[in-house]
Amino acid sequence: MTIVLSTPGLAAADEASNGQDTTYYISVGDSLATGYQPDVDKDTDVAYTDQLYAQLKQRTPGLKHIRLGCTAETTESLINGGKCDYPNAKSQLDAALQAMAQHRGKVAYVTLSVGANDILQACVSPAGTLDVACLNSTSQTMAKNLAQIAGALRKAGGNDTQFVGSTYYNPFLAAWLQGAAGQQAAKESAPLVKAANTGITQVYKSTGFKVADVAGAFSSDDFTTQVNVPGAGEVPANVAKICQLTWACTKQDPHPNAEGHKVIASTFAAQLAKNDTPGEDTSPTPTPSEPATHEPGKDTEPNNPTTNGDLAETGASSSTPVVAGAGLAVVAVGTAAVYFARRRRASEES
Repeated sequence: MTIVLSTPGLAAADEASNGQDTTYYISVGDSLATGYQPDVDKDTDVAYTDQLYAQLKQRTPGLKHIRLGCTAETTESLINGGKCDYPNAKSQLDAALQAMAQHRGKVAYVTLSVGANDILQACVSPAGTLDVACLNSTSQTMAKNLAQIAGALRKAGGNDTQFVGSTYYNPFLAAWLQGAAGQQAAKESAPLVKAANTGITQVYKSTGFKVADVAGAFSSDDFTTQVNVPGAGEVPANVAKICQLTWACTKQDPHPNAEGHKVIASTFAAQLAKNDTPGEDTSPTPTPSEPATHEPGKDTEPNNPTTNGDLAETGASSSTPVVAGAGLAVVAVGTAAVYFARRRRASEES
């Protein structure tokens, strides 16, 4: 099924009607940016991008949202296209750059979350095993692509444009609930995810992006603090957070739930509230999220993401892993970690 998104930026009349006060927030990324929810099996307006937009608009009344995210996007497809179609643009990056050119001097914010699908779609076998050689090679390509994406966006922005990219929480931690083998797998996943996030952070900072420490907001490395989780007993804080903020422990799906997206939005908002130089090494100070203007989990009309933040039905094909950033689950087989991505089928055309 071909997914078609409306061309961003065709808002000259809208801009004229709002005068010189109109500014824009452009969100770019994968299913983390589109708010995919497994309970309804589609993208929703619970996305952190929508919740962040609601917060930003409170202090910038003329702000409009150009929502470009595409479920199952990789760094390669974001550059070259292939997952979602953008009329008059070859790819999501091309669409973003066109929007930034059309609204030059009026783009206030750009957010980006993309990367882990590269590894899942290339290096995870049908049996669920991870090809380490492929992982090493793909990670290098991913970093190169991410630098190209972030660099192009940064170059297209104005002096007042704020850019923020995200690290990823660790959904592998849900394996903790599977017993001793799962707990070992969860522990072994932590340094891998941390290393990946270190690389992502370095790329963002080198290209002038600030960094939303989503991994930190999800307490991804905290195995020390113990928290009581109903039905599971005492578990590490990072495991409790994954169960609380994602579907990993209830539907074996790694996507963040409404509460998780709220935390992610708050983490981005903390960086966008800073007035320092983009990319400066600062620690995020999470702030309470304001309620979103959208009802969490509520579906809207499909397709046509425009400057008011409407949704796009950006589902993946039946053979494409659907993930949010580092959306994997991890189980243990003997002493080896086995990785697998949840697959879903696109809704059949009636």
